[in-house]
Amino acid sequence: MKFIPHDYQRYAIEFIKTHEEAAVLLDMGLGKTVITLTAVADLLWDSFSVRKILVIAPLRVARDTWPAEVKKWDHLSGLRISVAVGTETERRVALQRQADVYVINRENVQWLIEKSGVKWDWDMVVIDELSSFKNPQAKRFKALMKMRSKVKRIVGLTGTPASNGLMDLFAEYRLIDKGVRLGRFISRYREEFFRPDKTNGLVVYSYKPLPFAEEEIYRRISDITISMKSVDFLPMPEKVLSEVTVYMDEREKREYDRLKNDLVLELDGEEVTAANAAALCNKLSQMANGAVYTDDGKTKVFHSRKLDALEDMIEAANGHPVMVVYWFKSDLARIEERLREKGITFERLDDSESIERWNRGEIPVLLLSPASAAHGLNLQSGGSHIIWFGLTWSLELYQQTNGRLWRQGQKAETVVINHIITKGTIDERILAVLKNKDATQEELIAAVKAEV
Repeated sequence: MKFIPHDYQRYAIEFIKTHEEAAVLLDMGLGKTVITLTAVADLLWDSFSVRKILVIAPLRVARDTWPAEVKKWDHLSGLRISVAVGTETERRVALQRQADVYVINRENVQWLIEKSGVKWDWDMVVIDELSSFKNPQAKRFKALMKMRSKVKRIVGLTGTPASNGLMDLFAEYRLIDKGVRLGRFISRYREEFFRPDKTNGLVVYSYKPLPFAEEEIYRRISDITISMKSVDFLPMPEKVLSEVTVYMDEREKREYDRLKNDLVLELDGEEVTAANAAALCNKLSQMANGAVYTDDGKTKVFHSRKLDALEDMIEAANGHPVMVVYWFKSDLARIEERLREKGITFERLDDSESIERWNRGEIPVLLLSPASAAHGLNLQSGGSHIIWFGLTWSLELYQQTNGRLWRQGQKAETVVINHIITKGTIDERILAVLKNKDATQEELIAAVKAEV
């Protein structure tokens, strides 16, 4: 297929070519993979600026998306690509193959650098989903930083750079510019731009940006950052967000409130305890969804309100494909059991074949976990209806999952994103937090927005 780039794509290609350090914040559906590969091809063959490129991406994106894009476009046909995923032997074979671009999943970055025995010979690195390197204590971050001085060019790609606030940006830009703009130490970054927010004595649980922090941080990173949102450049389908509310009965609500207040609950002789605030949030989310893990690892069914609503919503879709998003494995098991009982055909999204079947319209109900399938997958051909059975606290996973259908190439005029919310539970709080996080990220995106 012939690649005829949009103006914004030409701009992004040139930005990557003219900046040895680049953070490219591209919204879902803007073609970040073909943009980057086009810039890589030009750097390889036209200016001879690079010799060997390493792409680090989420597993399924590394395995499916990057090689598919090379095959798709005529101008990339000469680009040799080797995908290093799978077993350790398979990865070593792929890394020793003669190629221009090597693609590895982010979980194996530490293995590549510290254990593979393969000599580091890449002078350009592309990090697909830069936000997955937001933790400066993570092993993958520390391993890649060891090689940063050997990398001549680096590109960070993401649509969600600050999904959990401005603190995320430190590690991401530490990789990009080696600490020039936001500093080399996160302790100094915190001291300069934040103040303690939630504390317990000397223990600080969270930090709050100082009044000037956002503007100053955006100013410092603006010279190596461009930002583009889909709605600014592409004819996007209408996005409809809706909530379907379900209600617990009085007994269920009392038990829910008891766990919330006392951190301990007994359900039919099975004890459920929450050791800390994070565990409590998980337990309350499980109860809102209808089933909770007991202390001995069993699943105790609490209610079936969301399953009833899901069944009604699938029926109301009138045969149109529906993507159902779950968070807990206990929810997946219960959803599958209900669908089997009702004779509703479904599949999990768990391999390349299921992706292809969904996009061909062969799967009426697709079950998807945002933790494993939110990034980079093109699923817009298979349907236009998303149902969130259970919510995630992660704005990044939430937006990326919605972006699998609400993106360029979606043939439907409207993409409907439904949330099943249990009234009076943590569901309502999670949705509110996602909206608040979105405000911070929108300000970051706007601050470094590219003028094309």
